[in-house]
Amino acid sequence: MQGRHARQGRLYRHCRLNFTVSPTSTVPSMPPAEPLAAVPSPTDAALITAWQGGDEQAAAELVRRHARALARFLAGAGAPEPDLDDVVQETFIRAFRAVGTFRGQCRFRTWLLTIGGNVLKDAHRRAKRTRVVPLADDLRSTDGDPHERAVAAEAERRLGDGLGRLTRMQREVFLLRAQQGLEYDEIAAALGTTPGAARVHYHHAVRRLKECLT
Repeated sequence: MQGRHARQGRLYRHCRLNFTVSPTSTVPSMPPAEPLAAVPSPTDAALITAWQGGDEQAAAELVRRHARALARFLAGAGAPEPDLDDVVQETFIRAFRAVGTFRGQCRFRTWLLTIGGNVLKDAHRRAKRTRVVPLADDLRSTDGDPHERAVAAEAERRLGDGLGRLTRMQREVFLLRAQQGLEYDEIAAALGTTPGAARVHYHHAVRRLKECLT
């Protein structure tokens, strides 16, 4: 019992988003070194197996590998910005607790995003409110002249309004397809529908978003 509680405590630490990566980050100069042979990165399946076998660093690597994509998906799906880190953390915690049920029926990231969608729905039910956050981070850029910033802000507002008017299924299909680049069969497996239905939801979403942006 104590061992299980101790491991759960470490799981919470692994799922905390206590790191940031900036595109402008620099690395201190290092002396030249002999080139090393490329070591292939472990697959998600290998990391899951390692985690189940007690390798704590495997969980940390899965978080590092997928946290940013998960956060972008949740933001686009309506996670309030102040709560985004908490929703991401709760998603990873649920995923690690349920990882024994993952059978490789889809990619791990697809499965993770599905869990994230469920966590977000639970949060919305508790809060009884929904706020859509823009799909693209670069719409928030403060670079450029005031006119460009105003245009970006208006595009952000329209996109948020458009996403908010979609049905839940249309919004999730659109984000998984347009933002994450998933195929329709992967989306169907993740959301419990058919590839044909996923395609229809996507095209309906695109049409409605175009109406909002024109």
